[in-house]
Amino acid sequence: MTDEAGHEPQPDPREEKFVVDVGLLSEDQLDGLVDEYCTRYHGLNDTENPMVERERVKSAVRQRDLVVWFDPVENTASLGVPR
Repeated sequence: MTDEAGHEPQPDPREEKFVVDVGLLSEDQLDGLVDEYCTRYHGLNDTENPMVERERVKSAVRQRDLVVWFDPVENTASLGVPR
């Protein structure tokens, strides 16, 4: 009888998403993330102009209600809630 639970592969910490300090991003990079967030969450739900949420989203980033997550596996960044 073997203990298979002890042989399960552990996740590679280099593949885990992590939070990026907003201060490391240029204003253009942050604007792009905000625009993507607005269209992703508001652009498909019959909102006539999803970009009206832009300033509210930027404010949420400044207040750390939203953070920048980087996914090293996909090599992408996006806004999301902190853990």
